[in-house]
Amino acid sequence: MYYLQDMTMDAIARELQTSRSTVSRLLSMARDTGVVQIQIMNPHERAPQLEEQIRQRFAVQAHVVPVAASGHEAEVLERVAIQAARTIGPLLDSNAIIGVAWGSTISAVSRHLTRKAIHDGTVVQLNGAGNTQTSGITYASEILRRFGKAYGARVEQFPVPAFFDQASTKNAMWSERSVRRILDLQERMTTAIFGVGSIGAEIPSHVYTGGYLDRAALDSLAADQVAGDAATMFFRADGSDDGIAMNRRSSGPDFRVLRAAPRRICVVSGESKINGLRGALAAGLATDIILDDVTARRLVQDTAENR
Repeated sequence: MYYLQDMTMDAIARELQTSRSTVSRLLSMARDTGVVQIQIMNPHERAPQLEEQIRQRFAVQAHVVPVAASGHEAEVLERVAIQAARTIGPLLDSNAIIGVAWGSTISAVSRHLTRKAIHDGTVVQLNGAGNTQTSGITYASEILRRFGKAYGARVEQFPVPAFFDQASTKNAMWSERSVRRILDLQERMTTAIFGVGSIGAEIPSHVYTGGYLDRAALDSLAADQVAGDAATMFFRADGSDDGIAMNRRSSGPDFRVLRAAPRRICVVSGESKINGLRGALAAGLATDIILDDVTARRLVQDTAENR
């Protein structure tokens, strides 16, 4: 009545035989729960043009978020997280198996999710969160809990270390039936949601600041010319991941498993993550990317210059 039929709140209140304040609350609830989504089309906005350029050059669906060029990366992250949260819901269908990778960006997204009940949905953790200082359960479970609550979905945690001390330990764990159950869910996921980790970003990825990587591990990543990671699995700037030693000890999904998901939503905030984003695109890890327009312009410009 309000948005499609242009009725006033007073007229709606008379129609529904209720108060104007009740109508106002219902409209607010509709926006908060995602029943109503508002999009502003600015004729001078470059976002559609950037989205089309990214789609043509990288074969991914881009969702570009307008931000102030002078904005601090914390502010940019918040803007991108809000837009990502509102974009993800409509992309999810019934019986969805949603793989979620923990991290600073996805944690921010989880705080802004709008409610959408998904029939028989499952949220599964993509990578373990434990390290030598903490189990990581509280941090990762809170992110998953928010996704589960927003979509009315079951939550399946993955209580293993982010990185094993020995690759042989990981191999042994991966044969256990309790672990195999989670791995099987990951292999059947319909949607993956993850951020891009990048060494040297202005807002460092949690994997690089949360006690997960000691000096020896960081030296190993440098020796392997790592540009970034997705779900604690590392890749180079050209998208390759063969021979990266840390991946043999990581609990994250093999990129073969990640690429098998029909929809793979990568959320990136901040120009300082451009190298990680380039590597993730080169690796073919995403079908959809949600990013700020400053980073989007940099991505398009750099690609044009390197041609």
